[in-house]
Amino acid sequence: MKKRREKEKIFVAMSGGVDSSVAVALLQKGGYGVSGVFIKGYYPPNISCAWKEDRRDAMRVAAILDIPFYTFDFGKEYKKHVIDYIIKEYGEGRTPNPDIMCNKHIKFDLFLKKSLEIGADKIATGHYVKLLGGPTAKLAQAKDEKKDQSYFLWTLGQEQLKNCLFPIGDYTKDEVREVAQKFKLPTADKRDSQGLCFVGEFKMEDFLKDYIQPKSGEILNEKGEHVGIHDGVHYYTIGQRHGVGVGGGEKPYYVVGKDVSRNILTVASEEKQKEFCKKDVEITDINWILGNPPAGGPDLSKKYLARIRYRQPLQKIRIKDYGLRITDKLGATIEFEEPQKAVASGQSLVIYNDRELVGGGVILL
Repeated sequence: MKKRREKEKIFVAMSGGVDSSVAVALLQKGGYGVSGVFIKGYYPPNISCAWKEDRRDAMRVAAILDIPFYTFDFGKEYKKHVIDYIIKEYGEGRTPNPDIMCNKHIKFDLFLKKSLEIGADKIATGHYVKLLGGPTAKLAQAKDEKKDQSYFLWTLGQEQLKNCLFPIGDYTKDEVREVAQKFKLPTADKRDSQGLCFVGEFKMEDFLKDYIQPKSGEILNEKGEHVGIHDGVHYYTIGQRHGVGVGGGEKPYYVVGKDVSRNILTVASEEKQKEFCKKDVEITDINWILGNPPAGGPDLSKKYLARIRYRQPLQKIRIKDYGLRITDKLGATIEFEEPQKAVASGQSLVIYNDRELVGGGVILL
């Protein structure tokens, strides 16, 4: 087994964090021929980013483990598929999911293809997700449910997964840090990165104001009464609480509606949010991990589980109107057993069969 693995070359996407560092160490210990790759993205001029420090940390890990190290520059492609996508979606009043687009277009397309072209047999990442064996590749939630990242991988399919490994899916975060300490990796105690993939934390509204002109407008409550002024509906998302410009010392308000054409924001108190909950949610741009019908796809006679945002507890659903053509893409109506609050167009609705990731789509409402 070890001799076979030594012939199998794995390129690992190294972010400079502890998760990808441990993914490298585990694969090397397992007998694979491992190389580390730092993926350089596009860094908007108005955002402070620590990518140089992250790359340095990744290089230090590669040096300690004595593995080859490369840097792939996908800045131009990242700007097109992630940054421009963010601006376009917010500009049209939707709430984008940039980390999902980063996985779809950068990590599991460009990085995968380039790695295979220059000699890799497979790629690996530090995602918390399980790859299940069998005649077809399947994905399942990670052992550490609090860290599970399957939500961000619903766009993948058989062509990608047959060339992928996810070494830390059977580890908890604490166990990952213990492994890092055992291997004396400099990233063992590094705090988890937050914010946008490859970029980090930043205030979205401040970023968008360089691309979408502020335009003040009314904030109305659920009764249609004026309760405040906002500086542009594009900067807000459904369910948002912080940053809603409503004063008066009253109970907090939540965004429940956006009228882009009239530049009006509708808000409601927490107890009134339920009036804006939805049981039926339309999705489009659907992908199934096992492949689209007839090769794969859902069993419309059974119940599944789904979530409409990362870390939301899974909800019981049924899939209706499957095959509906929406914006020239495959669509469906998802019926939730319980009404859902803060359903935002542009976000991802991700579907599970117990712990197995089935697929997903983009919310249209």
